[in-house]
Amino acid sequence: MDLKGTFFNIIKWFYPGMRVKRYALISIGGLFLFGWGLLIILPIDFFRAFKDFGFSLFGQNKIIGSFIVAIGVVLMVLGLRWMNLSVFKEIVPHREKEVPEIIYRERYLRRGPKIVAVGGGTGLSTLLRGLKYYTSNITAIVTVSDSGGSSGRLRRDMGILPPGDIRNCLVALAVSEPLMTELFQYRFKEGELKGHSFGNLLIAAMSDITGNFERAIWETSKVLSIRGRVLPSTLSSVTLCAEFIDGRVIKGEDKIPSYGKKIKRLFIEPDKVYPLDEAIDAIYNAEIIVLGPGSLYTSIISNLLVEGIQKAIKASPAPKVYVVNIMTQPGETDDFTASDHLRELLRYLKMDKIDYVLVNNGEVDEEVLSKYEKEFAKLVEIDYNILRKYAKNIILSDFVYVDKDVIRHNSSLVSKSIIDIIPSHKRLWGIIKRSEENEKGIF
Repeated sequence: MDLKGTFFNIIKWFYPGMRVKRYALISIGGLFLFGWGLLIILPIDFFRAFKDFGFSLFGQNKIIGSFIVAIGVVLMVLGLRWMNLSVFKEIVPHREKEVPEIIYRERYLRRGPKIVAVGGGTGLSTLLRGLKYYTSNITAIVTVSDSGGSSGRLRRDMGILPPGDIRNCLVALAVSEPLMTELFQYRFKEGELKGHSFGNLLIAAMSDITGNFERAIWETSKVLSIRGRVLPSTLSSVTLCAEFIDGRVIKGEDKIPSYGKKIKRLFIEPDKVYPLDEAIDAIYNAEIIVLGPGSLYTSIISNLLVEGIQKAIKASPAPKVYVVNIMTQPGETDDFTASDHLRELLRYLKMDKIDYVLVNNGEVDEEVLSKYEKEFAKLVEIDYNILRKYAKNIILSDFVYVDKDVIRHNSSLVSKSIIDIIPSHKRLWGIIKRSEENEKGIF
């Protein structure tokens, strides 16, 4: 223990301009009055000199003594309050009055359930936006096979793992100011940086500075002040490959959906890559494991191809939950029913059944659906009788949320359904104070 350093840190509280001493003196004065008032009121012989002094002024007048006690209490409370606000104003500017609520909420969330979410893309980030209001014990295991867009360019130019899906998950779990999260999602529109996301560039720069992609994610997590943690499924550079029913093999995550035929087999090159120890530990210690929503092959199954991930999920005693996509995805799951999605997932999990499956049965406006149909996407059909062969429990609900003609899962309702599966945490719903956006299910 650095006693010298601790001593000097204490001394700093008495430096000029700290705006702490005056409030501390008010509290100390209040404590003195509180004690003096008690000596006047109570028949205690301790501190006779002080008691006699009190008697010489007021005698044993219980009314005056009570008044002095009350003034002492008020001064102590006000002094401590002003001192705390003065300190909090420097630590959390403009939010100093919210600190008690923030501390309560964060400590409460630390006692929340341990959840592992596996996936990638917008599906996983949508789920995480809802889960963070129930617990901070979230581990997102994210695919790193992206080879298109800004992530693909950075991967080719700098030799780093693709940061795009990682960035989306970090932003989804963030509790920092909205402007900061908006900055991370900002895409440059002109020049050589056109198409690049600021968040991707920051993670790439952090990776170069620290010399470690995992450390870069950790440091970026601190910038965004996220709840939980985000882990890549592997730190190895992998290429996602698909063999189609006609025997053709396509390499590259961004090229697979564009081929237009049914996928026979998905694999990665190199085939022997290993997960992070933290990811495996999180899976074994989880209270619930969630797969999806997201692109079935390129976001979810791609994680299961990393040696050890699939085995850990299968061996974990935690209930496994699959969130079925609302819409089919052209080039990946054309004409797939709910049971087709689940059956294909179980093939790579090497399991016969899953514990829970969440399926949307809500309706979508015909005008919105017609826009999706032009891109050869349609609502996933619920073939209940076949689905129950592969799922021990089926949860049907209106999980759909449409924002600017884009169909998404309602992250608030999906998260509630997942939390309700965990018996010891069913009462979490409604206890934590959520923002107006969360109450409406808008993220």
